[in-house]
Amino acid sequence: MRIVPSIDLEKGRSRIVFWPGAATGVGAPTDQPARIARHFVDRGATLIHLVDFDGARAAEPINIESIGAVASLVATPLQVAGGLESPEGIRIAFAAGATRAVISLALIDEPEKLAACIAAAGDWLAVGFDPRPERIASFNWKRSTAPTAEALIDELAAAGVSRIVLSHGGNASESAAFASLAARQPGMELSVAGGVSDLDGVRRLRDAGVATLILGEALLSGAIDFEEASKVSDPAQ
Repeated sequence: MRIVPSIDLEKGRSRIVFWPGAATGVGAPTDQPARIARHFVDRGATLIHLVDFDGARAAEPINIESIGAVASLVATPLQVAGGLESPEGIRIAFAAGATRAVISLALIDEPEKLAACIAAAGDWLAVGFDPRPERIASFNWKRSTAPTAEALIDELAAAGVSRIVLSHGGNASESAAFASLAARQPGMELSVAGGVSDLDGVRRLRDAGVATLILGEALLSGAIDFEEASKVSDPAQ
């Protein structure tokens, strides 16, 4: 399982101030996304996840300059989520330096638009959603009944989506559910973002068969050390 640092972008800055030397009192805090990304890339991160919070609110990419600044400082692939609700939005993010795109579940009820997004991003497109039944049930569906998480994954796979990002995971029951979802479509890459606050949560998702664990606040706050999490994510550990 791969550990991927996540940085939330708001008004051009990281929503969480990161102090890499907080434990030792060395260095200085920073809210510059590019500097934060470089810190983790220097320690072995092979992918950086960027969440455009302003873009998510506006339903279009907003923090393009920040994405470009990260792309110009690190050679690591960048995955962007938030505001990518159309093929045009994906192309804007890719032009800024993104190499992967995460779109919202809303597009599953718009098959032509979903197909256009897949065409724009190719294999580097993922669909993100919260798989908890109550969250799926509360979604504003354009169909008569809400589908299950299993049905959604099957539907996305049939549409040509090969990657999904599931939010809110880490406790024992959620990890068991993710194990079932991961086994349902073996050819689909399953990532989990959020909900993990300690190394035990990392181990549970590793054992559940999750391919990628995206960590934001847990890393930036120091609750989880990136290098320790990377070691724990190895199935041999």
